[in-house]
Amino acid sequence: MKPTLADYCILVLTFICVLKSEKCFQPYRKQKVFEENNPLRLDCSIPRYERANSTVNWYMNGNDTPLITQPSSRVFQQQTRLWFIPAIAQDSGLYDCVISYRNSTRCYKYSVQITVLNNSAGLCFNENYYFTQTLFPRGPSQVICHQVNAFGMEVDYISMHWYKECKPIQGEQFELLRNNLILKDVKKDDGGKYVCKGTYTYRGNKYNFSNSILVNLSEDLHRKRSEILFPTNNTIEAEIGSSFFTECNVSSFRDTFISISWRVNNTLVDKLFKGRIIEGNQTNIPKDGAEIFTVSLNITKLKNEDYDQHFICQAGEVAAFIKIQRPTKNRAAFVLLILLLIIPVLICILFKIEIVLCYRKSCRPFFNKKVSDGKMYDAYVLYPKITRQVDFVLKVLPEVLEKQCGYSLFIPGRDDLPGKALVNMVDETVKQSRRLIMIVVPGLSSSEEAPEQNIAVYHALIPDGMKTILIEMSKIKDYSNMPESIRYIKQKQGAIRWKGDIMKKDSSSANSSFWKKVRYRMPPAHQGSQELTLMSISQKIEA
Repeated sequence: MKPTLADYCILVLTFICVLKSEKCFQPYRKQKVFEENNPLRLDCSIPRYERANSTVNWYMNGNDTPLITQPSSRVFQQQTRLWFIPAIAQDSGLYDCVISYRNSTRCYKYSVQITVLNNSAGLCFNENYYFTQTLFPRGPSQVICHQVNAFGMEVDYISMHWYKECKPIQGEQFELLRNNLILKDVKKDDGGKYVCKGTYTYRGNKYNFSNSILVNLSEDLHRKRSEILFPTNNTIEAEIGSSFFTECNVSSFRDTFISISWRVNNTLVDKLFKGRIIEGNQTNIPKDGAEIFTVSLNITKLKNEDYDQHFICQAGEVAAFIKIQRPTKNRAAFVLLILLLIIPVLICILFKIEIVLCYRKSCRPFFNKKVSDGKMYDAYVLYPKITRQVDFVLKVLPEVLEKQCGYSLFIPGRDDLPGKALVNMVDETVKQSRRLIMIVVPGLSSSEEAPEQNIAVYHALIPDGMKTILIEMSKIKDYSNMPESIRYIKQKQGAIRWKGDIMKKDSSSANSSFWKKVRYRMPPAHQGSQELTLMSISQKIEA
């Protein structure tokens, strides 16, 4: 049979892998011992961010053919891990993990020498392979059958049985909780050799497992108890939709084992979230005379329901939680956006008068070019004939609004035309005005309304009538006795109160607060409006 093109490709790829494996950098070689008939997993460490650009292959005893088999096989590779379900004595040997990178000549090789021991002890303690745990007397504690937790298998906890010194464990002081043997009150004779046995299911097939544990009792009450280094009931921020990864790190004394699990509402995350949130495998590293146990928590996609949830790391009798919150930068951005929207509004509200006046000043050439509305006066001044008010109207108003601001005013008593009927003159003049300035004083009653006042107010109250500027010469607490028309204007348009003194120069400054409010309600000043008014008056006199 002639070799095909596919056979040549496989041969070339295998040859390249062999060449690479011989030249790969090998940082270390490990040795591990396991017990047969139990699940076994070899890990090849590689950062997550490099997995997309790398290829991982496992080799045994220097063979050129990678151990790439179907997951249904007893030995198979899954991603970067090599699984033995279950492991047998014939699996002992040297295993190489070769990591090669695309578009790169670099590669790494990690070697693990494993020994799978034959278990002929049956129900008794396996002297060749066992775990050690230390318990303290005078209190409850637990012995953990940790082999079943190491790989996240689906364990049949009902099938689990415990033995001590080759005899089944019985008695009220013992209680079975998942894969833990609870000792309600540890006594001096509870130390010894324990064995746990049970079954687990993988891909529909059932397998047996066993675990030999040597339990020691310690009288040293000063030895440090287990302590969760992380989490510390703290909060971590993460974006919705992102992946989230953290670890539970637990410190305990040497030669012991602590079962660690991640829970939410006292339920294991693997069962509660069905694959979206995954609890990793438990590992342990000796450090500074203690043992550091680690179990990871991986949230593949963060959802709204995960926020403010307590993810609890349970390590024996101690526990700590971590809480996930939305990133503060989003809140800061939201607050910043709100401020960007609110601040301009507040500025416009607080400084609207200054803004409008500044705009009018800067755009005065534009206003000067506007088509005339046919009006001759910027404002008609209506005031009671009282000495103090007459001085304000005839001296202060013209000084500020006409001389300093360029407005044209019609002031009765100053601009009246001789020989003109009062009613006709008021009606005609008001129609030629853009604003109505009304001066009011306390105690002004309805009976004191003059005919000219009725005419002027009429033009202010009709639909689309002229705007009115109401000026209080002193504080008016009660408008109930005022004419109804003035009460209406006060309610709709408000009033400006004069607090100045006509004898002081600063009261006649157009930049004072009072005059800014008046100017704000006045129309934009037109250059030459005074000249236009004088010309119109002169033409009327000649006529």
